[in-house]
Amino acid sequence: MLRFAYVRQQVPKGLGDAILTARGLVEDEPFAVLLSDDIIVNEVPCLKQMLEIYERFGHSVVAIQRVPRKAVSSYGIIRGRQVPHGKSPGRLYQIEDMIEKPSPAEAPSNLAVIGRYILSPSIWSALANTTPGAGGEIQLTDGLRRLLATEPIYGYVFEGKRYDAGDKLGFLEATVEIALGRKDLGSPFRKYLKSLEL
Repeated sequence: MLRFAYVRQQVPKGLGDAILTARGLVEDEPFAVLLSDDIIVNEVPCLKQMLEIYERFGHSVVAIQRVPRKAVSSYGIIRGRQVPHGKSPGRLYQIEDMIEKPSPAEAPSNLAVIGRYILSPSIWSALANTTPGAGGEIQLTDGLRRLLATEPIYGYVFEGKRYDAGDKLGFLEATVEIALGRKDLGSPFRKYLKSLEL
């Protein structure tokens, strides 16, 4: 009952550029971006949690997670102020700035942007006017910073467990833990793991 369409980014010129390739399909609607190397498991899906924030505030929402201070240089990091939100106190921030992969000394917090976004159509103009950075790439973080000049963006500390499937060990952890949690696979897979002579 779904209709799928896809576009290809002909040359890898950054996540911002990749998103811009979908502009003709999405047009003036809010839309979600899900990066497939971030797997988030929770009874209430991360995107559903974020949709509740978008529906309440009507502005872009990014998923955020606290990371160890020594790991901030692997992420986009936000500076923000907490916003009262009755359903999830302490989880919602209005973003004041974003820095892509700062050093631990430069990072304004340890709140890292994770690969889930709900973006307002205003992002199109922000990305189209974003200058390519290092490597000639248009970074989504730079586009979001430009968008901040015209409208609020919220960061939401999602509920759930995140696996970094872009990392080899993270991919293996996700595969094993999710398989063990499945009703149809958990028991035989657990038996198989126990049978291994390590």
